Amino acid sequence: MQTAQLTAVDLPAAKAVHTAARTVLFMALFLFFWISLNPFVDLTGEAVLDPSAGNSSRLNQVVSLGLSGLILLFGLFHALRNEVFQPRLLLIPLFAWFLFVSILSNEPMLGIKGVVLAIIMTVNASIYLLIPVSERHFAKMLAFGTLAALLLSYYGILFKPLVSIHQAAELREPMNAGLWRGHFPHKNSAAAAMVIATFFGLFVMAAWSRLLGAIIVVLAVFFLLHTGGKTSSAMLPATLIVAWVFERFRFLRVPIAVGGVALFNLLAVGSAVIRPFGEFLTSLGIDATFTNRADIWRFAFGAIAESPIIGYGFKGFWQTEELVYSGGSIETWAVAAANGHNSFLDITLMTGVPGLLLTLIWVLFLPLRDISRVKPEEQHSPLMRLYFRVWLYTLFNAGLESLFFEGGNMLWFTFMLALYGFRFQASASARIIHSRATGET
Repeated sequence: MQTAQLTAVDLPAAKAVHTAARTVLFMALFLFFWISLNPFVDLTGEAVLDPSAGNSSRLNQVVSLGLSGLILLFGLFHALRNEVFQPRLLLIPLFAWFLFVSILSNEPMLGIKGVVLAIIMTVNASIYLLIPVSERHFAKMLAFGTLAALLLSYYGILFKPLVSIHQAAELREPMNAGLWRGHFPHKNSAAAAMVIATFFGLFVMAAWSRLLGAIIVVLAVFFLLHTGGKTSSAMLPATLIVAWVFERFRFLRVPIAVGGVALFNLLAVGSAVIRPFGEFLTSLGIDATFTNRADIWRFAFGAIAESPIIGYGFKGFWQTEELVYSGGSIETWAVAAANGHNSFLDITLMTGVPGLLLTLIWVLFLPLRDISRVKPEEQHSPLMRLYFRVWLYTLFNAGLESLFFEGGNMLWFTFMLALYGFRFQASASARIIHSRATGET
């Protein structure tokens, strides 16, 4: 049988089909996180107050598993397949510990399901950056995906205001009436999304199109200012400044990342349990309760003190029927809180001090090591600048919001992309150095 030969026309065609398939896969998962299958959630129904009401549907699960399966298949056939679910020497004991404490908890099935979902999303994140064929391709896909999410949110503001702008009729937080949330479930999640969208827009400006990138930035910032998300609105310019300093002054990187996160959490969470800290913040004109988060943090500290090593199991504390209907609301409203509004506190609450230490190694210390291994000239590239901004913003935002290991959380997934971005850039630099040392081409 005669072997078919590719002609000069066939080669570009095959390459175009290959790139198109990658684009479809990338965009499908991007839009799944940024838009979801159920945008414009109605917050006026009584179901929002039911702790047993799940946010996931059968269709959502099927689509999520289908996309994850396709991405895993792509990763297994990629030349860099060994990078999938790395660093395994850390992630395997980390998730094994999460499963262990969940099995011992009062809500083992909630914990097991949560851990499995977190593992799936981690696998997805470890493969996702392998999909683009180039930095320019990556920038294009980010641009069109982000624009789609922004335009949908603005469409909601104009044509579906009852489910895209917070209403006074909402049962959980009627005080948010008038604040924009677009197709997102809450103003805070919308605000965080707009910050990330701004970072994407700045990257697009540098890597592909100044005009399209600028449009994304303007749309995102304008929407952010209407969400009422004071924390995110303040953290956007602060993150840009801190990331600029972090990029240019290597000796300040550890103090900014480690010291900054420690100090931020000490002042914020510490103000809830250490009166001098609270008084100091108040003297600076800062709300020492951080919008009533202080009550939640005090309650969480008390719970951690009762089980500091194994915690209460992954997903086994907040919004469980045992807690919500325990009668503790007589003492504090915090028993009805959706989460601890602090990622570090919540991971300790769920998985104990060992879980916190393993998490810190992955999200804080390993990135610093990887960044130090990237070639100096690459550390000032638009791609690394994007990773710096996403990583630093999420680390500091984690002091006021719970997002670590949230399987369907867009911000957590984007944060993991920054972690793997650092790892891939460090690996690429190491391969180049090795090739030069051995004389390979």
